[in-house]
Amino acid sequence: MTSATTSSATAGRPHRPHRSRLNRLLHELWFQVVLAAVLGIAVGLLLPGFGEDLKPLNDWFVALVKMIVIPVVFCVVTTGIASMSNLRKAGRIGVKAIGYFLVLSLASMLIGLVVANLFHPGTGLNIDPSTLNADDVPQAAQEHATFTGFVSSMIPASLFGAITGDAILAALMVSIVFGVALNMSGEQGAPLISGIRALSDVVFRIVGWVMRLAPIGTFGALATVVATYGAESLKQLGYLIILFTATCVVYVLVVLGAIMRACGLSLFALMRFLKTELLVALSTCSSEAVLPQLVSKLETLGIGRPVVGIVIPSGFSFNLDGSAVYLTMASLFLAQAVGIDLSWQQQLIMVGVMMLTSKGTAGIAGGAFIVLASTVTAVGHIPLAALSLIVGIDRILNEGRVFINVLGNAVATIVIGKWENDFDTARAHSVLHPSKTPPRQAAAEDTEVARSR
Repeated sequence: MTSATTSSATAGRPHRPHRSRLNRLLHELWFQVVLAAVLGIAVGLLLPGFGEDLKPLNDWFVALVKMIVIPVVFCVVTTGIASMSNLRKAGRIGVKAIGYFLVLSLASMLIGLVVANLFHPGTGLNIDPSTLNADDVPQAAQEHATFTGFVSSMIPASLFGAITGDAILAALMVSIVFGVALNMSGEQGAPLISGIRALSDVVFRIVGWVMRLAPIGTFGALATVVATYGAESLKQLGYLIILFTATCVVYVLVVLGAIMRACGLSLFALMRFLKTELLVALSTCSSEAVLPQLVSKLETLGIGRPVVGIVIPSGFSFNLDGSAVYLTMASLFLAQAVGIDLSWQQQLIMVGVMMLTSKGTAGIAGGAFIVLASTVTAVGHIPLAALSLIVGIDRILNEGRVFINVLGNAVATIVIGKWENDFDTARAHSVLHPSKTPPRQAAAEDTEVARSR
């Protein structure tokens, strides 16, 4: 009996590693998100009626994340600035970040412009503008944003109202002012700084809990999208979808890849490190859905809190490179579809208008579509009703926009961190390439990261 038991145990051993690997995968958040995405697509295709009813799952998840975004911004930015030995550093970081954002946004728009001029995605549709119905354009897009509205959105009704509200720009401004005031208060502000740091620990614990619900939000989002638009949505205006997706891929590999190589890091390693955040952003089509976790991970990567605290919140308002590519491509697509030939001068004017209007819809769901409406209205060359041509596929195009927006802001934070000499390159290499890090060194770094939190 003993030999039989031994032989059976031996026979069962080869299967244990597979089971243990599967168990580890099932406990990984990114794998749960992928699994939820597959199930959501299946439900949307096989049970479309049920799939449409699952929309609240995604809405609830995004609402929970937005609930915690402003506290994260306040804690990170305030403590980052308050702990600076030199306030000039905060101003320097802000100026460098804005300069970087403007250059990348302009480059992104010009890339979209060149691609649309080379491949003419809208040529051949021959749409008569008089047959289009402006009622198909969402009301929020028709009430386009203005630059004065953008400035007004930065000024909250009250100091603490910005912290309890949902406007990132207003919260960012109040956090910067509050952090500067604490920094200048000296010892009198020390107890308050300690209290905000303690609050930060509590806030990030809540972030961890909320992110565990990401698979549920992913499942509901994809089930609803597939059920609403169906498999045919993948064929509708397919050329534009394929061309935009290909442009996004090339942008990531060429532009962001080159920037990461200049920083001495691997873009693919960064994408593996942020795989959960990128998957959640793709499935929910919301950049804000990953902002809290992105802040935490970039600090773990070795970037100083002042840099992360200033670059990430401002980047999610000013550095939307994926949206920038979309804006110029979509504008030229609409012009080509209705048979309007825009000169290079008109196209460059359009880019200039977009550089302004794109700053007025930060944090608004479907903000890029609203910016597109603003530009079409301001420039006046394309009828507003033409937007009805891409309303149905805007959700699909949003996938590429959100992916680049999140990844681009992570890259921007690394760039500014290295520019400011506030970046631990050794820790970044050990985090991005754990297999190449000696076990003792990795354990010591993990302990250091845990203590810093």
